[in-house]
Amino acid sequence: MQLPAGIRFIERDWLSSNMVLIAEPDGSASLIDTGYVKHAELAVALVEQALEQLGARTLTRILNTHLHSDHCGGNAALAARFGCDILVPVASEDDVRRWDTEALSYDGTAQRCARFEATGVLEPGKPLTMGGAVWQVHAAPGHDPKSVVLHCPEHRLLASADVLWQNGFGVIFPELYGQSGFAEQQAMLERIASLEVAWVLPGHGPAFSEPVPVIESARARLASLRADPVRNARYAMKVMIKYLMLDLESIEETALARRVAGASVLRCAAAQLGMSIDEAFNWAAGELLAQRALERREGILFNV
Repeated sequence: MQLPAGIRFIERDWLSSNMVLIAEPDGSASLIDTGYVKHAELAVALVEQALEQLGARTLTRILNTHLHSDHCGGNAALAARFGCDILVPVASEDDVRRWDTEALSYDGTAQRCARFEATGVLEPGKPLTMGGAVWQVHAAPGHDPKSVVLHCPEHRLLASADVLWQNGFGVIFPELYGQSGFAEQQAMLERIASLEVAWVLPGHGPAFSEPVPVIESARARLASLRADPVRNARYAMKVMIKYLMLDLESIEETALARRVAGASVLRCAAAQLGMSIDEAFNWAAGELLAQRALERREGILFNV
């Protein structure tokens, strides 16, 4: 992958989002997204390593594409290490100020995030400069109604967050609550298709070039979800339980069931499946066990 000399794409995993570090002409640097709190110390180490590789002195700014826990869980640790500013989508600014863990999705998904303070905002339509180049901020509802993506026309780069991955896109969460999300995701795919993009830097998975066939595949997947919204709920139940297990690694099955029962996102997904939350948990856990994504030994579930 040939990115401009001052940019590092740091691919992580499905617990922590990818990160993009961009060196500034004055020796400082900006970072897009920070991963999950479980791996916050690793995020700090990766940023320190990338700063050295780029010949940058310090991190001065974090930009969060959205505030799901896997994209901002390293904010607090990085701010403590570097004293950097934290910019969040303007639609989430008040949620962060109040630290409303339901509005921020942490209660609703039964996930964790270390509290942080936002010192600025990302406003759609208001460009910013990173690495000496202008980046456009685009509102990116669909997966998350408050998300943004960042596009650099000069370098033809797109930080696409969870709107577009090489193998799809994130759960369309608004639809689980009975709100519109599929139409917004469709509009975002069309907007991305209209941009000049040579490389996509996604929130998860590898960076990729030639986005046209990836967008076509995403359109087809979205069409199947719109035709049968229950598929979105099935996917959400399984992927959210698997995500919890990536964090926890092992837990008594009854304790995990209680945790899931307290999560509004999963209760909504269960309702769309026409199941009680207990029935939906048993179904999803059974699917993950059958797929060998989990193991069960003496009443304890283990991540695989």
